[in-house]
Amino acid sequence: MEFTFVSGNLGLDLAGTVGHRRGERVDLLATPADLARWTVAARLLDAVPAVSEEDLARAVSVREAIYRLASAARDGAPFKAADRELLNRTAERAPAGVRLRDGGGLERTGDLRAALATAARAAVELFGGPDAALIRECEAAPCTRLYVDSSHRRSRRWCDMRGCGNRAKAAAFRARDRPGR
Repeated sequence: MEFTFVSGNLGLDLAGTVGHRRGERVDLLATPADLARWTVAARLLDAVPAVSEEDLARAVSVREAIYRLASAARDGAPFKAADRELLNRTAERAPAGVRLRDGGGLERTGDLRAALATAARAAVELFGGPDAALIRECEAAPCTRLYVDSSHRRSRRWCDMRGCGNRAKAAAFRARDRPGR
């Protein structure tokens, strides 16, 4: 599995670095190098930051807190204080810097803590705002990705139409088209 950014929120995309949470988990942040690559793939930083095992453990803690908070928001359940406090502490740090270059384009700078602060801020804004009510979980088995349903009718069923949605629709078509039905 490679990194995908289809959740509609950077914090949820960080939480989405674990796939198939209720089955055979796939952790895309298994090493410090994976986390460093994620910060660049997420367009938080332009340069791969230094990441230690301790940094990875901290980022995984933040990721899991975001997932639990998003699940609580989706279910209308109260937030656990420890998760909320961890997310708030992370979001309070200075975010990644952005600058407009002379000829246009962005320059993104900072270290791992700045990148995590930026992702945590996105999650805080989601969970504390009206879009928290739009958090959904992908209906495709075994996907467990959470996303913001920004569709016109608020009827989106899959995290990504090109992946999970396409597979689900193809499976439904094959089921309808079986001989001897």
